[in-house]
Amino acid sequence: MVEALLFAAAEPLDIDSIASRLPEGADVGAAIEDLQQTYEGRGVNLVRVANKWMFRTADDLGFLMEREAVEQRRLSRAAMETLAIVAYHQPVTRAEIEEIRGVSVSKGTLDVLMETGWVRLRGRKRTPGRPVTYGTTEDFLVHFGLENVGDLPGIDELKAAGLLDGRLPPGFDVPNPSESGGEGDGEFADEEEYGAALDEHLAQDAVEDK
Repeated sequence: MVEALLFAAAEPLDIDSIASRLPEGADVGAAIEDLQQTYEGRGVNLVRVANKWMFRTADDLGFLMEREAVEQRRLSRAAMETLAIVAYHQPVTRAEIEEIRGVSVSKGTLDVLMETGWVRLRGRKRTPGRPVTYGTTEDFLVHFGLENVGDLPGIDELKAAGLLDGRLPPGFDVPNPSESGGEGDGEFADEEEYGAALDEHLAQDAVEDK
């Protein structure tokens, strides 16, 4: 039954969603563990992403899907840098993003990331002006195969992958991202507050466009 649910699901399922469809008292954890062992080493594997479960083509067979994959629009360098800052520093404000990058966030960069479904408004910072903060989404975790943002590579892994060179400035470090807000950061209280924050985000982009 668990196998059928996971195959039919259009999106990853968490334990509670699976359990709600099974007979009362069913051991979902044991069923998932059995399925993981069954599919280990096969063409598809049962994997956990964003603390949810899904079947995914085995990593070493991804090349078979290349001809079937829809070519996606490539993100600009600015969008990739902004996404990386949001991922590692979340929840982060637009001003903080600009301070880290050293340049202003160009018109539409955050909009593109939000339309892609990888970045969302997270809440407001409890500081003067109550600026809006940004963070990553569940779709971001699913796309990059992460269980949570804490699984993002650290400085040693980034160096090993050749993404950071050996001439880093003194004191350079890669922060440990967190799913929860930092001190002084809060989530939106309701949809009305979220809507007001989204209007503020769009208004700021409109001002920059003039």
